[in-house]
Amino acid sequence: MKSELEQKEKMRQKAQDNMRKATSLSKQAILFVHQKKLGEAQKLVQKAKEIILNLNKTFETHPEIVHSGLFDAARQEYAEANVLLSLIEEARFAAPGEIGVPSVDYVLGLADVIGEYRRLALDALREGDVKKGEDCLQTMDEIYVELTAMDEAYMLVPGLRRKCDVARKIIEITRGDITQEVGRASLEKHLRQLERTVKKSRASDGKAINRMK
Repeated sequence: MKSELEQKEKMRQKAQDNMRKATSLSKQAILFVHQKKLGEAQKLVQKAKEIILNLNKTFETHPEIVHSGLFDAARQEYAEANVLLSLIEEARFAAPGEIGVPSVDYVLGLADVIGEYRRLALDALREGDVKKGEDCLQTMDEIYVELTAMDEAYMLVPGLRRKCDVARKIIEITRGDITQEVGRASLEKHLRQLERTVKKSRASDGKAINRMK
């Protein structure tokens, strides 16, 4: 019995180490996406996938060892990284079965993608690309609408309602940022036009004065 318990403890420790590693790899992959290093991000996601799939196998045979909040968090972070990367690279949503995570963890990871798209939108605005910022906002809206349309999910996915409440606030703040930037860009455009008009007017006045002389 002692030997069996010691063996299970070793498995539990190894599983937890792998959960932390998968979470870390997924977080790094998301960071690389924001740094526009998609190749590096894809490599890290693939490493995380191998770990998650192995953990899934361990869960099937030893659920009492693997099942924990740490495992759920790892799969959610992994799902978030996969969805974000597939949206950026292929303009599509990676499905739960495709990446090997349960629907619950997928949905919670998907909700967190909204926050990552806010970062993408802000980066686009800083680069002066308002159109890209608006596209990011559209994707945020699309995800939010799909999540809130699943009424039954609120009962089956613990924590989803809170994530949706946070997502709604993030979307509204982002919408305000983009609206403000659109207004600023429009004002800047009109000021440039006014400046050109004034210069032309001054040039015309100068020519008229010279003719009078």
